[in-house]
Amino acid sequence: MARASSPKRRSATPSRWRGRLWFATKAAIALAVLLLGALVTAVYIARAQLPSFESLKSSPNGQMIRVHAADGSVLVSLGPSYGEWLPYDRIPAVMRDATVAVEDRRFRSHLGVDPIGIARSAAIRIERGRWIQGGSTITQQLARNIFLNNQKKFGRKFREWILALALERKFTKDQVLELYLNKVYYGGGAYGIDAASRKFFGHGADRLTLAEAAVIAGLVKAPSNYSPTADADAAKGRAGVVLQQMVRNGFITQGQADSADPADVALAPAPKQNSVRYFTDWALPQLDLLIDETVKPLEVWTTLDPAMQRAADAAVRANVPRGAQGALVSIDRDGAVRAMVGGTDYVSSIYNRATQAQRQPGSAFKLFVYLAALEAGRTPEDKEIDEPVTIDGWSPRNDSRRNSGEVTLRTAFAYSLNTIAAKLGQAVGFQTVADMARRFGITTPVNTHPSMVLGTSDVRLIDMTRAFASVANKGVEITPFGITRVTADNEEIYTHEVDRSRVLVAPYVAAQMTDLLQTAVNTGTGRAAQIGRPVAGKTGTTSSSKDGWFLGFSSGLTTGVWMGRDDARPIAGLHGGTAPAKAFAQFMSAAVASRPIEQFDTQVTLPEAQLEPDAESYYGAPDNMSFVDDDGRSVGDTPPRPPVPGDDDTGFGVERPVTPPPSRPRDDLTPPDTGTERLDQDWLDRVTGQQQAPRRDAPRAQPPRDTDRPNQ
Repeated sequence: MARASSPKRRSATPSRWRGRLWFATKAAIALAVLLLGALVTAVYIARAQLPSFESLKSSPNGQMIRVHAADGSVLVSLGPSYGEWLPYDRIPAVMRDATVAVEDRRFRSHLGVDPIGIARSAAIRIERGRWIQGGSTITQQLARNIFLNNQKKFGRKFREWILALALERKFTKDQVLELYLNKVYYGGGAYGIDAASRKFFGHGADRLTLAEAAVIAGLVKAPSNYSPTADADAAKGRAGVVLQQMVRNGFITQGQADSADPADVALAPAPKQNSVRYFTDWALPQLDLLIDETVKPLEVWTTLDPAMQRAADAAVRANVPRGAQGALVSIDRDGAVRAMVGGTDYVSSIYNRATQAQRQPGSAFKLFVYLAALEAGRTPEDKEIDEPVTIDGWSPRNDSRRNSGEVTLRTAFAYSLNTIAAKLGQAVGFQTVADMARRFGITTPVNTHPSMVLGTSDVRLIDMTRAFASVANKGVEITPFGITRVTADNEEIYTHEVDRSRVLVAPYVAAQMTDLLQTAVNTGTGRAAQIGRPVAGKTGTTSSSKDGWFLGFSSGLTTGVWMGRDDARPIAGLHGGTAPAKAFAQFMSAAVASRPIEQFDTQVTLPEAQLEPDAESYYGAPDNMSFVDDDGRSVGDTPPRPPVPGDDDTGFGVERPVTPPPSRPRDDLTPPDTGTERLDQDWLDRVTGQQQAPRRDAPRAQPPRDTDRPNQ
């Protein structure tokens, strides 16, 4: 028989739980009192350490940077700009009301931190799964802007609360709002409402209209997104939201909001930017790696030559095909970047195609193929058989659609014979070619498919220019740089030192490569790059004329030019030997005009024969997706484009004066001196004894069709 529980035992359990609950309650109250005491103590300690109102008014935000060109002239001044400090009573009421309405509608009632706003923000965070809106008050934003950073960490947020409470214990609401409106960042480098008003509307903030005040008040949420200089429509759309918030909070009537149409606000025209900004945008981020100074104003001295920059800008604009973009980089013998153009118009596109874009280089990549072959013991006079070749199912072909038999490497390089490049790549190893490219500064991935010898790996223009500059520097590595020295308060805190210690290839290899590059400019695919003094260089053209390249050097200056469309669509008539080579010649003619003429270590030598330059198209199944055109066909099946008038310097096949440069003559291969005789396959066959010379009245052969994938 079960024993009944005693009444005493049953009543003990609830009593024990009541005791525990009462103890927990007392502990919680004690802890809350302790935390409140700690909070009050922290607030008053922070209040005691806060600067005075006058000190906060005079302290700037951000770092000023003034950038100088190589000649000492100022290229651009960057960093924050400040307008006139406006006392509270000079700030238009519409500006004060607009700011409070959109940023902190309970500004006048809270103690610096708004518990209601925090709770609302947390509820939305739980509902949406991410932070949609913040609960920061105007005072919190002021504390963050002056004393903290924008890291989204609880520790930073807690310090922000302490400082906000301290600010409101030390200053009045009007003083807090005055500090905020004169110090907050509004985008475009403008700090404070007066700087913003002058930048965006062309007048001081004391003359702001309701619509203009709404535009400025709307910028604080996302200055980069709503800045009128970045997106005028977005800025005006955001201003409409501000006006409705002012109506909702009783600052203005609906009629006033309707009459203040942000769409009617006249924005001040943005100052014209030029291509110098491509250079400064590339160079200045390097300061983070060079110096530790983040507060003092900086004077940054750079390598940019203003005259060369103007010449580069003009050369790109004058030669780039309609609807296309162009880029140019010019590097001095020590690595100093003298000119940089990242596009045809910086204002419409700040994307730097000289340093950021990755495009296929076409036959300009053969630089690394021949460097690897020369390092392996081959010479420019070595012979190879120009014949059909298939490597792992890939069959390159020459643009002439025929093969010339035994030719020297000089001839193969000058006329960009694909079959020879493929044979050399196979002989030395495609991995060896890739390693050579990386050795010379190619930082993008390089594939090792057989087709890589024709430039199917994406590269950057500045990296390719660097590679050619290292060849020009007798095989010693060149590292591009843009900053020579930095000063702060007239004290030099950084000086660039040129490193000439790393040898990439033996000097004789670099000399032989320069020999081949000279030939390509004098009689091969790069003839349009001639400037009346020794030039060495190489063209490159990619699938369906999507990219055109020319890279070369003369008189200690190496320049790379790229042209194409950002969407990689074909451009009729674009070849490395046309617009890019012409832009190179136009720029270099001006850039080296005051420099002494320098001869290369090897005298230019004519190739053994004058062939039709190769447009480097492809046969056979593609070995990667780079060889399929926009219609899904293999590139070798692309229908030929119509001939383009004036497109006559992609190769021989037209009548033009022949003026061979000084060379070591060979009697059996001396070019004809008729001045207009066609230097084609018939002439090659005749001088090599393969057929009888044609009659003078024999019909001329048609120029080679420019089809498929040119890679000059």
